[in-house]
Amino acid sequence: MRTGRMILALLALSASLPALAQAAAPVTATSPDGAIAVEVKIVEDGRVAYSISRKGQPVVTTSRLGFLFTDVAKLDRSLAITGQDVRTSDDTWQQPWGEWRQIRNNYRELKVHLAETVRLKRQFDVTFRIYDDGVGFRYEVPDQTAMHGANIAEELTEFNFASDGTAWWKPAFLWNREEYLYNKTPLSAVATVDTPLTVKLADGTHVAVHEAALVDFSGMALARSQGTSFRAALTPGSGKAKVIKIGSWSTPWRTLIIADNAAGLYTSHLMLNLNEPNKLGDVSWFKPGKFNGVWWNMIKGEWTWARGPKHGATTANVKRYIDFAAANGIPNTLVEGWNVGWDGDWFGDGNAMDFARPTEDFDAAELASYARSKGVRLIGHHETGGSASHYEAQFDKAFKFAADHGEMVVKTGYVTDAAQIERVDPDGSAYREWHEGQWMSNHFIRVAEAAAKYKVAFDSHEPIKGTGLQRTYPNWVAREGSRGMEYNSWSGKNPPEHEANLVFTRMLEGPMDFTPGVLSLTGEKGSAILSTEAKQLALYVVLYSPVVMAADTPENYAQHMDTFKFIRDVPTDWEDTRVLNGEVGDYVTMARKVRGGKDWYVGGIGDEEARSVSFDLTFLSPGVKYDAEIYRDGDDADYRTEKRHSVAIEKRVLTSADKLTLRMAPGGGFAIRLKARK
Repeated sequence: MRTGRMILALLALSASLPALAQAAAPVTATSPDGAIAVEVKIVEDGRVAYSISRKGQPVVTTSRLGFLFTDVAKLDRSLAITGQDVRTSDDTWQQPWGEWRQIRNNYRELKVHLAETVRLKRQFDVTFRIYDDGVGFRYEVPDQTAMHGANIAEELTEFNFASDGTAWWKPAFLWNREEYLYNKTPLSAVATVDTPLTVKLADGTHVAVHEAALVDFSGMALARSQGTSFRAALTPGSGKAKVIKIGSWSTPWRTLIIADNAAGLYTSHLMLNLNEPNKLGDVSWFKPGKFNGVWWNMIKGEWTWARGPKHGATTANVKRYIDFAAANGIPNTLVEGWNVGWDGDWFGDGNAMDFARPTEDFDAAELASYARSKGVRLIGHHETGGSASHYEAQFDKAFKFAADHGEMVVKTGYVTDAAQIERVDPDGSAYREWHEGQWMSNHFIRVAEAAAKYKVAFDSHEPIKGTGLQRTYPNWVAREGSRGMEYNSWSGKNPPEHEANLVFTRMLEGPMDFTPGVLSLTGEKGSAILSTEAKQLALYVVLYSPVVMAADTPENYAQHMDTFKFIRDVPTDWEDTRVLNGEVGDYVTMARKVRGGKDWYVGGIGDEEARSVSFDLTFLSPGVKYDAEIYRDGDDADYRTEKRHSVAIEKRVLTSADKLTLRMAPGGGFAIRLKARK
């Protein structure tokens, strides 16, 4: 009997060997151009792992996948590949606004089916979309008896880089959210970081690790485990689990943009393509454009948001800003501190904020009428002080008030320390959440949907990271999410390299409301901003947002009208964008074509070093002459001296056959308008 049972067991094992061998064999797929290859295989202890190579060279070596849960066994071993599906897709879609009108979405998709061979026999898929410029992958978990509810303690996704390199990064999970300067260190010296993490590997390959389509999930940071190996670190929630899912679910896409150089990182469309198409329908009511506003004087400490003798948002003050906007073709005027709730200590407690009740010295109806008569729209401000549930309770009245007063855009804010967002459930239970936790990822979707009902767009400050969701919710037009211009008013100013860092790090997330254009180059108490005047102009081309501020005051602009002309002229919506040259943290030159037109604008910014940059104008239409207005650093310009205001303004006629060489002063830059002759 025993011998018979052994024979039967051996026969069964023999019959299963081909299937096991097939399941154990690696599965692979490549990008449409064949340059990028992904391999998925089962490694020791039945763990599933992926690797990525480019042009035959490893980029990410064997990196394991899986999850930890708070209430059941982890999901990362005793796994088998049970099947695979491969498909290709190639289409083109159009952005209603953006840096490019047309976006090509060309990829090969590999879906790997996995199952546990013991214990709970749980099943899940890992789907890879492989583009010519990178890879996105996500977990997809069907509803099943063994995992109907998932209380996720941590994601075990690894990113094991094949070599060391140079990394640009800022820390994660600190009190000041994403408001930190970028570090430049060896990859092997990185700590726990916010994404995007930008890396230049030893062979020169550039990689940016981030995520796309962050919906109903916790934001992902990266924690270095050893050497050049990293693992996902999810943002905590208010409970034991970092993420709670019911039924079938998927993670955001984990993304790696891979390029030959820094320029290739910026021009990738991978982030947008991995998001769902527009869910809001026709959003032609949103018109990109610049704005000025009652803001910089508060940042400098000369006016206040709160009521009192220095209150900035008075009817008289706002009318002056509307007049300036109307006189200079600026379509919008922002007002902060217009509503009840700013008095007292509101930091981290915005429960007194009322987003439909103006202060007694702000006549909302009169100002809406006055702005309309001048061809200007007001931009409202909803500062929550981190009291997100209190804000949600006012969604309808807040956005109706905005729409009734002609506000096409509202700027939102969540000023409180990390992990101090106030959430109050319907039963009255109170919790504290992180800005990038699962609950807040859903909160921002609720903002988008509530605002869209009233045809209102929003620009979020102290936000959750950008993950390409402007494609799905195109009324989410901008966000802050890094150290913007306000830090240049205060002590501990942004260094000259900051904006050149942003281009290849923060700007990979999507539009940023940096609030440029402070031509006075002075912050609080007359302190000097570490920039030349020409660089302030260049920022309008280099740092993209469809709603961009002329941040200085009318009084200050009146003293710089020769250079302010560029701010008046430059649009905020583009047909095409080219990165002509650049290195992370050092410099960049960018060219953008006006949407629906023939004109181009070029902006170049540098760091603390003086340098000359050269670039061809082959992006211009052949055979067409362009009248060029060039705003460059004067020969004596230097951000460290009073010569920071030295600007040379030149006019030339240029064609696509020309090449320009321009000098950037320390802390400097240049801006060019190229107007096509008819």
